[in-house]
Amino acid sequence: MLRKISKGLVTLALMAVSWGYSDATARPLDEIIKSGEIRVGVNPTLPPLGKFNEKNEIIGFDVDVATELAKMLGVKLQVVQVGSPDRIPFVTSGKIDFVMGAMTRNPERAKVIDFTVPVHTEVFGVLTTEGKPFEKVQDLNRPDVTLVQVRGSTPVKYIEDNLKNAKVVLLDNYPDAIRAIAQGRGDAIIDVIDFVGEHMNKHNVKWRVVPTPVDVYYCGLGVAKNSTGLKDWLNVAVFELQRRGKIDELWEKAFGIKMLFPTGMTPYF
Repeated sequence: MLRKISKGLVTLALMAVSWGYSDATARPLDEIIKSGEIRVGVNPTLPPLGKFNEKNEIIGFDVDVATELAKMLGVKLQVVQVGSPDRIPFVTSGKIDFVMGAMTRNPERAKVIDFTVPVHTEVFGVLTTEGKPFEKVQDLNRPDVTLVQVRGSTPVKYIEDNLKNAKVVLLDNYPDAIRAIAQGRGDAIIDVIDFVGEHMNKHNVKWRVVPTPVDVYYCGLGVAKNSTGLKDWLNVAVFELQRRGKIDELWEKAFGIKMLFPTGMTPYF
């Protein structure tokens, strides 16, 4: 998801690699197949990617995708709960075979883990309602524009740095922020738009995503540096899921909207 990996986390993961944990314990593909089980890290605090149901089981888009991959590999799926601080160390130490949870591909993370081809994107952009005259983010940089944002979220800092003329109303959560825009108490919200789809669908208004995104982030599966065989297989499997439209199907089921900026697919990767 939209966030930066901390230098401390990179340092911790680099230490794990330097101590030899990754090379010693990351399971090769044939060992995973022989074991009959693949261990996948999922963060249950990132709905609808991952969340707990009433039975205290982790469900969501990530689990649905991991289930499809396990079926294709012919093994059982073991979902391992991870959080943002420990998910990369879990990969480098071999506690899990790969990690999900909006693993945005970036150079810092690529120092310590490898990434598969993208599974999905995250669109950091502007959500407004039909009739608002915004075509790009800088159109919001006016004193007559009110942005409704979630207190403490990353976009608040972006607005402070880039949209100094806009008014900002801070609310405590996303349902309240989306409701405020639907009721006309604000003009727009800047955030990862895909993740507010379930809140958008609760209001009978015509939503509009500003055509030009602020940025688009690509999220893949994170694997250990020495997991070449596993990574190669996952690349082929993810491509197949994309080719069959399965990723799009699971995304719309979980998020309630289509992926705003599809990853696209190519046989060359």
